[in-house]
Amino acid sequence: NMQQQVQHLQRGPGFASTSSRSPAVPLVPTRGSRRCRGPQTSPSGSMVCVQRAAGPACTPAARSQKPHRLSPLRAAEDDLDVGPEFDEGRVIVVTSGKGGVGKTTSTANLGMSIARLGYKVALIDADIGLRNLDLLLGLENRILYTAIDILEGECRLDQALIRDKRWKNLALLSMSRNRQRYNVTRRHMEELCDNIMSLGYQFILIDCPAGIDVGFINAISPAKEGLIITTPEITSIRDADRVAGLLEANGVYNVKLLVNRVRPEMIQKNDMMSVKDVQEMLGIPLLGAIPEDPQVIVSTNRGEPLVLQKKLTLSGIAFENSSRRLIGKQDYFIDLNNPNKGIFQKLTELFQ
Repeated sequence: NMQQQVQHLQRGPGFASTSSRSPAVPLVPTRGSRRCRGPQTSPSGSMVCVQRAAGPACTPAARSQKPHRLSPLRAAEDDLDVGPEFDEGRVIVVTSGKGGVGKTTSTANLGMSIARLGYKVALIDADIGLRNLDLLLGLENRILYTAIDILEGECRLDQALIRDKRWKNLALLSMSRNRQRYNVTRRHMEELCDNIMSLGYQFILIDCPAGIDVGFINAISPAKEGLIITTPEITSIRDADRVAGLLEANGVYNVKLLVNRVRPEMIQKNDMMSVKDVQEMLGIPLLGAIPEDPQVIVSTNRGEPLVLQKKLTLSGIAFENSSRRLIGKQDYFIDLNNPNKGIFQKLTELFQ
């Protein structure tokens, strides 16, 4: 049965394995790609022009124009600027072990922030039983197919990837099941991410389900980097320490820490551990600290991430700064005790 299932994935209408993938896989839709692709090399070695039916005339003047970047998820009229190219795409799993610490909220805001910087970002909601990432992005009414439908051969990958209306370079793939339970394996997750990368995406953020069971193992299998979300609580810190060990055991060594729901007033009263204390206990490089913000509930109910608000709150600014550090840009850490600190005060403290 397993061999038949693998053969079905390799020749099915909606999925192509990494070993048999070619530039003409069925994952690529036909809409928006009916145009001349310029001169190509024929089997005999001569240069010929490969032109699709109903496409524009292939002339030297047309070929001298600036070539269009053909993307399966981009319509012909879209002209989006993408960020700097990476040698290879980055697959980052967002996990914590403990539920309710803000994995989905962090995934939505970090993904949206990276997309606003010009990169092509795909978000994967790996929680098969309970999906929530679509609600935070306001895409719950647009999901017709999920990753389960791709694995069953009922749709193509581009049909299940839902593009955000506000930022076309951000897409969402849900893995929830609508009918019977489907046994998603580690190989399925790896092939999904490989095929998403083949569509030109530079970042894949995987929203990992809570716990450390099979769903967790499947979610971290294609990842090369990990982002652990925790709160300044003993229970969350212990689970985060356990998850960090599991990530390292599964070959994910590039791990960063995001401390969420920080309350500076409680830290000053010694009623809550500081961000420095949490980092020293876990021994993981710090990506950022997100303060507690009641606007999170408001943004969730509206289906709009914090970073899209016209007037950014302190949490929204912290998410944006964390996303810039995640892509490799230098940015400052917000002083939660004095968030309105000026640049001269920061420079003075730097040289003290």
